[in-house]
Amino acid sequence: MRKTGEQMRARILEAIEDLSMRNSRPPTNRELGQHLGGKSTGHIDYHLRILKEQGKIHHDPKKSRGIGIAGALEREYVPRSGQQVMVVGTIAAGYPIEAVLERDQYVTVPGVTEDNLFALRVRGKSMIEDLIDDGDIVVCRRQNTAQNGDTVVALLTGGPTESGEATLKRFYKETHRVRLEPRNPTMDPIFCSPEELLIQGKVVTVIRQL
Repeated sequence: MRKTGEQMRARILEAIEDLSMRNSRPPTNRELGQHLGGKSTGHIDYHLRILKEQGKIHHDPKKSRGIGIAGALEREYVPRSGQQVMVVGTIAAGYPIEAVLERDQYVTVPGVTEDNLFALRVRGKSMIEDLIDDGDIVVCRRQNTAQNGDTVVALLTGGPTESGEATLKRFYKETHRVRLEPRNPTMDPIFCSPEELLIQGKVVTVIRQL
């Protein structure tokens, strides 16, 4: 029963993201139920309460569309339309890897109104609890600063390679160091000094590979 409940909550998380991206707004409980094969609003409410207690979503039951995935990604749904964004390389969602550059592919991103975006293909599963999987493509805004909880493209300059080692992680600034936090319970965070870290961009949306 516990495993079945966890599977349903994983499906609800995915549905929240999919419907939010598709419609450029969070779904209602009823829309979630319909998307998941006709589940009742009571059934959805039950699992939303658990997901909120687990810190995986924020949920205001007083608002019809008061649902979102916790963290940085849910607040920046890119509205519908279409613009070509270049896939400039591969990023590690796991252990850092030497930055790999490529400029042979574009992806269409709905509703882009800014031109300072780039895309990266994900390698690894360290961000799986944020629904970012191996083979997915993350679309990022170029910026060199980050707030706690942002999912960032980070370049670690203290490694053995001249070009630096790139990784995709949640950013948290601590007293004398930075913590790059994976979203996979089997993996450990990376700690570094602010001087050893360059923020390359912030993830604003994910293109899932089926």
